[in-house]
This record gives sequence, C-alpha cells and structure tokens, in this order.
Amino acid sequence: MSFSEGQLFGRAQHLAAVADTLSDAGRGAGGALVVKGEAGIGKTTLLRRALDSTDGMAVLRASCVEPESTLPFAGLHLLLRRLEARLDDLVPDQADILRCAVGRADVRPVDRHSVNLAVLALLTALSTERPLLVAVDDAHWLDRPSADALLFSARRLDTLPVAMLLAARDGHAPALPAPGLPELRLDRLSGPDSDALLAAHANDLPPHLRRQIAEEARGNPLALLELSAAHRNGVTTGAGLPVEGTLRATFADRIAALAQSTRTMVLVAAADGTCDTATVLAAAEQLGAGVGDLTAAEKAELLMFTHNCIGFRHPLARAAAYATASLPERIAAHRALAAVLTNPEHAHRRAWHLAAAATGPDETVASELERSAEQARARGGYAAVATAYERAAQLTPSLCARARRLSAASRAAADAGQPDRALDLIRQAESFCATTAARVRAAMIHAMIADDQNRFSESYGVLRRTALDIVGSDTSDNSDNSGANDHSNVANGDSASHLLFWAAHSAWLGGEAAKVKQAADDATRLGLPAAPHARTLVRVAVGSPAQSAEALRELVEQSASIFPPCDDRPLELRGQLAVATWHLLLGDHSAAQDLALAVVRECRTEAAEGVLAPALAVLARAELALGLHERAASSAEEGLRYAEESGQSQAAAQLAGVLDHLAAMRGGLTSGDSAKDTTDTGSTRTVTAAGRASFTEQSHALALLDLGHGRHDAALQRLHAIPCADGFDMRRLAPQLAEAVARAQHTDQDTAWWRQQWSRARDVVAAHAEWARRSGLRWAVAVALRNEALLAERAPNDTDEDATDAGALFARAVELHRHDDGHPFERARTELNYGEWLRRKRRTTEARTHLRAASMIFESLGASPWAERARAELRASGEGIARGGAAGPDLAARLTPQEQRIVTLAADGLSNRDIGERLFLSPRTVGYHLYKAYPKLGVSSRRELARLGLAG
Repeated sequence: MSFSEGQLFGRAQHLAAVADTLSDAGRGAGGALVVKGEAGIGKTTLLRRALDSTDGMAVLRASCVEPESTLPFAGLHLLLRRLEARLDDLVPDQADILRCAVGRADVRPVDRHSVNLAVLALLTALSTERPLLVAVDDAHWLDRPSADALLFSARRLDTLPVAMLLAARDGHAPALPAPGLPELRLDRLSGPDSDALLAAHANDLPPHLRRQIAEEARGNPLALLELSAAHRNGVTTGAGLPVEGTLRATFADRIAALAQSTRTMVLVAAADGTCDTATVLAAAEQLGAGVGDLTAAEKAELLMFTHNCIGFRHPLARAAAYATASLPERIAAHRALAAVLTNPEHAHRRAWHLAAAATGPDETVASELERSAEQARARGGYAAVATAYERAAQLTPSLCARARRLSAASRAAADAGQPDRALDLIRQAESFCATTAARVRAAMIHAMIADDQNRFSESYGVLRRTALDIVGSDTSDNSDNSGANDHSNVANGDSASHLLFWAAHSAWLGGEAAKVKQAADDATRLGLPAAPHARTLVRVAVGSPAQSAEALRELVEQSASIFPPCDDRPLELRGQLAVATWHLLLGDHSAAQDLALAVVRECRTEAAEGVLAPALAVLARAELALGLHERAASSAEEGLRYAEESGQSQAAAQLAGVLDHLAAMRGGLTSGDSAKDTTDTGSTRTVTAAGRASFTEQSHALALLDLGHGRHDAALQRLHAIPCADGFDMRRLAPQLAEAVARAQHTDQDTAWWRQQWSRARDVVAAHAEWARRSGLRWAVAVALRNEALLAERAPNDTDEDATDAGALFARAVELHRHDDGHPFERARTELNYGEWLRRKRRTTEARTHLRAASMIFESLGASPWAERARAELRASGEGIARGGAAGPDLAARLTPQEQRIVTLAADGLSNRDIGERLFLSPRTVGYHLYKAYPKLGVSSRRELARLGLAG
C-alpha cells in the first residue's frame, strides 16, 4: 500500500503505521487504529492521506459533529446512509435492526448488542468484494451507541479485509475510550520539522516572522499554516494565547473579512452543525445568501464541500463562526433552519433549532422538545432524553410542568449512567413543585442513585421522610369535594406504601435491621398495603440463615403484588432486578440468571444504562455459580465499564468481586491492592480504584486462591478476618472455612487457636446445613454434606464428631452433585476432597476415579491451580496422569482439549452418558467428539482406545 505524493513533515512513522494497517487489511488480516492528538495536530490530514491512497479499497467515511453527539445512532447514520441497498445482503433480522437504528424504518427500540452484531455482519459483507476502509473523523463526537457498535467491530477485524481508522481529539472534547485497540498519537512537531513546514509554505515571509510564528504555534501544524496566512495578510492576533485560542482568533479574523452574505452562509452552516447541504442552502437563502457565498467560503478555506457533504475545514472554524456572530444573527439562523426542517424525520433537529432561537419561556417549543425526547427514548438514547427534557424544562412557563420535565430529565440521566447530573436535576425539580406525584418521583430517583453508590442510609432517609410526609398531606384544591379527597388519600397511601417498602429494602441492603423494622412498623401503623411485605423483609433481616431464606422465598412468591406493572419502565426493571437478586441470595442461580438476563436485554434495548450495570452484576454472579465462567467474565467486564463510568460503586464492587473470584480460580490473582484477571487472550486487566472489590470480596477471592494452591493455613488466617454478618455471608464462608480448617497443618503452639477456628467452622457449617436442607437445592445440600465430612474428618479428639462417617457424607455429596446440572466447580471440589480422603484411607483405586473427575472438571473451567492439585493427588495415589508409556501424550497432542478429556474417559470404559454427566455435555455431543477424534488416533472403536495408553 503506497501513499500519494506530498510530504507531511515529521509524520513518517505515523504514515507508515497507517500504511501497515491498510496493507494488513488488503491481505485479510484487518485491524483498527485510533489516531489521537490535539486540535490542529494533523489527524484529519492523515485520514485524508489514507483515503487518497486506498488502491481500490471500498471506503466508508464519516465526520462526526457535536450537535449530534447525543442523538442515538447518528454516527452510524452518517456512515451508512448511502448503503440502503446493501442492507439486503444481510439476513432479514439484521437488516431490519440496522434500518431501525439509523432511522430508515419505523422507530422502535432495538437491542444494542444486536446492532453491534449487525454492523459487524455488514462490514463483513461489504468486504467480500474488495478490502474495506472505515474512516471516522472527529470520532470523539460519536454518540454512545454508534461508538459502541464501531468499537465492537474494531476488536474483531483480525480475520477480515477491513481497516478502521478513528481520529479523536485530545483535550476540550469528550474522551473516546477504546480499550484493546492500538493507538497512534500525533505529537507536536519538532523545531526542525516546524522550520521545514514553514520553509515549504511560508518562505515568502521574513525569517524573523517565521521564527515568531514557530514560537507562537509551538509545533502545531495547523497553527503554523494559519498564523503564516494571518501574518501574510497583516493580521497578528493571538500572540501569547494558547494554541487553540490562537487558531480560533485567526479563523475569526478570516470570517470578519468576508462579505456579509458569505458570513451569513458560514453562520448558518455553523448553526446547523451537520453536513446537510440542502438544508444549509435552503435556510441561508431565506437570509439572503446563495450558492455563490458557499463558493466564497470555500475559497477562504473555511468551508469544504466533499461527497455531498458541507463541513468546516476545522472544528475551531465552526466555533469561531458561531461565537463571532451577534445574538440576533444566531437567532435568525436557527429560525431559518427550523423553518426548512419540515420533514417528520427532522423533528429532533427542528425542535432544537426552535429552542436555540427561543428568548424566553415558550410552551410550544418545550412541547416539541418533549416529543423529541420521547423519540430519542424510542431509539434507545437516555442521555439524549435527559438533554431534551432539561432544555424543555428551561422553556416551560408552568412551575409544576417544569418540575415534571426536570424529573423526567433526572430519571433519564440516572438511567443513562449520569448520577451526578441526575441528582442536580432532581434537586432543581424539588424546588419548583411540591405535589405528591412530583415528590414521589424525586424521592425514588434520589434513592436509586444513593443505593447505586452504597449510600443506603441516605436512600432510606429520603424514602421514609417522603412517605410519612405525603400520607398526611392533602393535595386537593377543593376541601368540599370529599370524593376527590378520598381518591387523593388512596393515591397518597399507595405512594407512601411503595416508598416505605423500598425504604425497608434499602435499609436491608445496608445491613441496618433496626431501620428495616422501623419502616415496617410505620407501614403497619398507617395500615398501608406494603405492611405485610415489609414485615417479611424484617424476618429476612433478623432471622437465622434458614429463616431468612424462608422469608425471602415468600417475597419471591409475592413479587407480582410487590412490584406490579407500571408505566415507569426503568423503575419496573429495578423491581424485576430485585427479584433476580432474591433468587441469587436463595441459591437458585438458574432462576436468577434467567431473570437477570431478561433485564439486561431490556436495558440494552432501551439504553437504560443506569440499570444495566447492577443487572450485569447479578447476571455475572449467577453465571459464576453455574460454572459459566467465560460468560461471567464477559458480563463482569462489560458491567464494570458501565459501573465505573457512572459511579455506581455497589455494582462496581460486585463485578470486580466476580473478576477477582475468576482470577483466583485461574491462579491469576495477587495479594496486592489491584486484582488481576488474565483473559483468554492472555492480556491482564487491572481493576481500577472505583471498581475494586470490597475487602470481604477480595478476602474471599484470595482465600480461594490459597486453597487452590494448597495453602490451607494461609487461607485459614485470611478467613479468620472475614465477618459473617448475615445468611449470605454464611453461605459463602462455610465451604471455604470447612476446607481450610480441615486441611490446615497447625503446630502444637497454635493448637488452641486452631480449635477456636474449628469451633467457629462447626457453627457456620451447621447454619449452612440448616439452610441447605430447607432450600431443597441439590447442589447446596451436596456442599453442606461435604462441609460436614471435612469437619468430621478433622474433629478434635475431645468431641464426638469423629464418630461421623466422613466417607459416607462425601459419597452422598458426590451422588447429589451428579444429579445437579450446574455448579461444576463445587462438584469438582467435592470430588477432589473425597478423592483426597480415599487416598489417605489407602483406597487408591476408588480415589483415582474421583480425582480424575475433579481434574477434568477443573481443567474444563480453566481452574489451573485446582487442576494441578488434583493431578498431584493422582500422582500421590501411585498412578501417572497418562498410563501406557510415551504413546499416550504423543497421540493426545493430536486432539483438542475437549476431545482429550472425552477420549480419556472413553478409554476408561465410561459410556457416552457417563462422560456427559462428568463433563456436563449431552450424550450426543460426546458421540460427536468421539467421531471426530477416532480418525486422528487411527482407531474405530472404544476397544482400540484402551491399547493406546490414553486411559486416565
């Protein structure tokens, strides 16, 4: 791939990097490059050079603009607007999704993840004929859904003939987070390169002026060129200003030198902010400008007209054009633009131009903005909803209507993951109107934000105070209208009931049982519908683990009446998520996964990012428990990104805890301040301070790491510091503590301390066993039996615990695990503990069966330390991992890891059904893998496998 002629000073390495990216795409090994640098540093020039040197590549290009940065999928619309016919190359569902996303079909909510997949499918289809270049300038102005879709594809181009170049500004612009993508940073030019550029483009200026320009420009290429032009025309503005201020001043001077009609054309283009040439020309004509003025602006190197798109040569030129116009001129430009934007698909732009032209409260414009907000909601853009409602509120004459719109803006901001903005907006709303509905909305939004940031006491206070206030309030205007008063009192009672239950729930989440009881007592005293549910929540908060679980199960059964359907969709999703959390705490991980997954899908469809991070936290924890480790890692990584961006510290800690737990299983966790998780790509991710797991979460993960490496004494020391505040803590602590205390190698000097730990473990294990047996969950009962077996195996001499048959407990636990279709990690731990016990009892043949099963399950989960611990036990049992000499390993190397596991079990004589039970596969899948493995090994039956030395 060769670049077109023409020198770019000081950019040889950068040109080579871009050329390599295009060349790689040409041979089918595509990739992306994020070009970053300050304004005027040469990002756009580098992209143009790439576009001029594509050597037959297909091209998709877009230049993003600030006014559309909050409009969902505006960036994709710019990029794909000329590809209507090519959408037919996709499967119908994906084509329909893209048409809805970019406004080519009826607007309806779309699943953002489905949009991501559809964009990748489209890029794949477009690149089948010839390599494809996707170039996006000013990518920092991409709206969030478009950015997510493009970055999703950018990380998956390595097997496609597609290159993606994204140019984004540093400083004075939104960030473009692009983790995992290579970055090409354009720095300022060196002194010699600056001199060379001036020699080539300003050699007509005296040397002392060139030196002055070099000092003022400080290595910024655009500043070097623009200051040269200014000095050539006798203008010396900008000296001593920062580079950006200097550039803005030179553009302002250039605009001031234009004819009035040409300045009007430039102003209308700046006010429009898009590249819609027809709209700009039509609006400018209303103000006395014409096509000739467009040509004059091009000659002045302010506007440029390429590919049916009108735009500014540089964003600072647009800023200067708008800032230098007078207020009446700006208002006239916006009114002219609104007048020509009559097409229904331009309703959003029209509303915003009317708002920009408004000089005071105007209900008509405010209503248009509200309709615009709801259109943005339908397309899945809560940030755009918040912005439109906020501006509508500013233009609203009625104070209560203003409060309603500010509340809507606050709710949208919270659901867009902007908690600080949401709090500011809801506090404004509270100051304008004190109706019951307004106060309830404000309290709920305030409480949700506080809950997300672990401020449960604040949430409780806001909800309870508001509930008690509105129960005694009478918002009716006519005290003689008893029917109206009755209706108002009922409505107030329902609202107060709802608020008090959420208050009790927040107090429970914060571990404040006294406040849970206080809220329940309030609801009972006032005779509110939530009283029975709140009293049940008290039992959850203060009961034993088994009693707490029983009460929580009652709440699950009553959830339909606790959270009835409502027209507040994000609040309804919060209710569904609460029920998913209850299932998670009950140990019903399959139900929790199903409910959380449904909430996640709704959040993605509706862009409810304020609910998405907590939903992904519940989903990731359920997936982790079910052994779906890759899914759990993916959910946790995605959720942590949203949680950290939005300051949702509760969800961030839970998600970081999942990643810590996975890293501990895999042996990739360290005991330092940051948790590290090694992904399947080998990269290492460090959890930031905002997303770092809590002390308890990290301690559990590190204890698991110690147990995996057989460091039981270290694990016991770590577990000693973990509190056991409630039933959920108990259920997590019991398995860890039972194994640590049973395997610890204490000395005579610390025997007393160890006995204290054993006694604590006995109490925790007993409480866990009571909960497990009442739960009726096979996996939970199996873990409880394993815990009891471990303690019975290592009971102090002066107790009667050693009378319990540990072997029988282990055997029953293994049998229960084999009838449970989930929780493979817990099953493998039980198989390992049982195998260890059997080996010490010199029942080595039996031990090997369980140790092999443990080893295979751990390997399938990527739990390397645990798998090695199981293999070490196998070696200690007197049997190698592969019997039969050297042939086994040589032949096994021909197989995939999954085929190796299945073949090993088949060589041991297990049936397809038995193998499936061990590896959590269907018998049909097992048969398929054997069918693929036999030709690689040169055999045709199970009988021949035994002679190859592949048995376990």
